[in-house]
Amino acid sequence: MRSSQLSAPDPVQQALLEAARHACTQAYAPYSKFPVGAAVLDEHGHIHAGCNVENAAYPQGACAEAAALAAMVLAGGRQARAVAVVGTGGHWITPCGGCRQRLREFCGPDTPIFTASPTETGPTHTLAELLPHSFGPDHLPTTP
Repeated sequence: MRSSQLSAPDPVQQALLEAARHACTQAYAPYSKFPVGAAVLDEHGHIHAGCNVENAAYPQGACAEAAALAAMVLAGGRQARAVAVVGTGGHWITPCGGCRQRLREFCGPDTPIFTASPTETGPTHTLAELLPHSFGPDHLPTTP
């Protein structure tokens, strides 16, 4: 995947990455041993963070991006302007397929997705790069 240029100012990117890194330290990942943190910047300029929360019944766990989006919605946000994802696996991680679709609900195609480890910043991608030819709310018929 190619990296896109930053769409958010550096201080915003740094604040998002700090929030995602902190969230990663709070993850509950006793089974995978793969903590992930995410942070979302909403249309009001507020940052909402989330971490993955695993469950012994594996499919019942929650991804960090889903948790961050839920926090955003709870606080009244409806549009994500930028997203940061931090993982500890030694490779830059991007949102899983399910979370890419969740992000599509609240992000535009040019929304930057910053990737990072706990100590380094990785490549930036747009949502369109991660989820090309996506299906979203604009594909559904509107109710009169």
